[in-house]
Amino acid sequence: MRAMLWFPLLFLVYSGYSSAAGPPVTEESLSEVAASLKMYVDELPQMPRLHGYSISKGSVTPTKLTIGMYEKDWKFHRDLPPTKVFVYGTSKAAATFPGPAIEAIQGVPLSVTWLNFLPRRHFLPWDPTIPTAIPKRGGVPTVVHLHSGVNPPHSDGSALAWFTAGFKETGSAWSRATYTYPNVQHSGNLWYHDHALGMIPANLLAGLLGTYTIRDPVLDAKLNLPSGIEFDRQLVIADRSFTKDGSLYLNATGVDPSVHPQWHPEFFGDVITVNGKAWPYMKVQRRKYRLRILNAGNARYLGLSLSNGLPFTVVASDSSYLPQPVVTSRLLLAPSEITDVIVDFSKSKTREIELQNDAQFPFPAGELLAGVVEGCHEDEVHHPLRRDQQRLRPARAAVHQRADPAGSGDGDAEAGDDRAVECHKPHGGQPPAPYPSGFVQGHQGAGTFGAGGLQELHGEEEGRAEVQRQSPRRRRPRPRSGIREDVEECREDRTRKHDQRHRQVQPGGGDKPFPFDATAEPGYVYHCHILDHEGNGMIRPLKLVS
Repeated sequence: MRAMLWFPLLFLVYSGYSSAAGPPVTEESLSEVAASLKMYVDELPQMPRLHGYSISKGSVTPTKLTIGMYEKDWKFHRDLPPTKVFVYGTSKAAATFPGPAIEAIQGVPLSVTWLNFLPRRHFLPWDPTIPTAIPKRGGVPTVVHLHSGVNPPHSDGSALAWFTAGFKETGSAWSRATYTYPNVQHSGNLWYHDHALGMIPANLLAGLLGTYTIRDPVLDAKLNLPSGIEFDRQLVIADRSFTKDGSLYLNATGVDPSVHPQWHPEFFGDVITVNGKAWPYMKVQRRKYRLRILNAGNARYLGLSLSNGLPFTVVASDSSYLPQPVVTSRLLLAPSEITDVIVDFSKSKTREIELQNDAQFPFPAGELLAGVVEGCHEDEVHHPLRRDQQRLRPARAAVHQRADPAGSGDGDAEAGDDRAVECHKPHGGQPPAPYPSGFVQGHQGAGTFGAGGLQELHGEEEGRAEVQRQSPRRRRPRPRSGIREDVEECREDRTRKHDQRHRQVQPGGGDKPFPFDATAEPGYVYHCHILDHEGNGMIRPLKLVS
């Protein structure tokens, strides 16, 4: 049974499968590599920032970006040889792990042309026996999905809209190289990542991911939160395993080769990376910092706390501010989840603080590690301390309004039309039945994976979908107003998702139709966001019709 990994980060307070032959890789050799990497010797890097807007005569105007996908070498640690990765960037030289941080303005559309410059063969294994985007003439298939984005179907990054280098081959749902992101939703934290059918676990493990922030300058000014490139920081946490030559490792032998020759239900790495560095350190002043923390692991949950007991003040979730700040000493992040917190380092009584992870894996039934990972490194403070007296203001302008599901609020079990879909049975590419525009298809399913599932709905921002135990004789409870698109499923039990009406919830209250045709092809999808589950068919079409 694998256990947890501690210490993602140290804060220093100052004021096709292709691989070269080599020695056999074992769990012991991977653990040896991880143990050999001294902690806190590399400083936390910042990803390059790309403005998703232009300034013309003092006004914010739309712009266009061109971002490519490249193979290059990346240094994850001072003592680790360079590692081959797939990464996003405006050029190969500028490409980073993770990719550039895109910053958009609410209400200002952004156009991004995504280009594939990847080689003909993947350097990580993938399983061709499961539904997978397999080009006939070689190449690594990719397509970009903006996670939590409220976007038209043609720009949502359908798993079948993949393309290879130079668009030599494309999937059945591909229609364009340039995606349009309206940015009409709440200001908040999103991320972009690969979404090619069956290739998602390997492509994200290779590095095809990055952050995307929608800002509302007027609201941000009212809230008086830490700002600027130095005090508003992205932390992208991802677990990886490395071989002695520095290569990323993904087991090429399936857990049950008679069924799936190469597929594993969940990947857990031996090394925690933050912004592309293994166990880095970050120098901070004695003041408040805003930390936008993304769990970019394939399957690992994160239970984060600060070693000296400093609290987190949570101000936002994946795609929106909270109505009020919430103070907590521990953060639980599922794969793909983002939390947006304030940490006041002026209240620290120690000069060093470790960001610790205590989540079991597989979550929640894995074992805890009896002790800590060796290699804790101390460094000295090199800059004077400075105090900051910022005060947080409630995000009253971001309060969400409860919408009336399906036009009625009585919660009757007879309202709507639930149609059963057994999740463990394969289905074709079309949904079993069309549903009216504004509704999410209800379903029941029997989970077959031992670990918990995490479901993502595309094509809607304010998803009030609930998954819970239900009695056939029990009335449905009122749906809760939601601000995230992830829903944790009941483990090893039958689940139900209610028919819901979805409209675009406005920052000032109320709602209105989406500013695009949500019924257009190729539609949307819903899927598990434990990437290895998603990569083995736990992804289904979600179609809205008029």
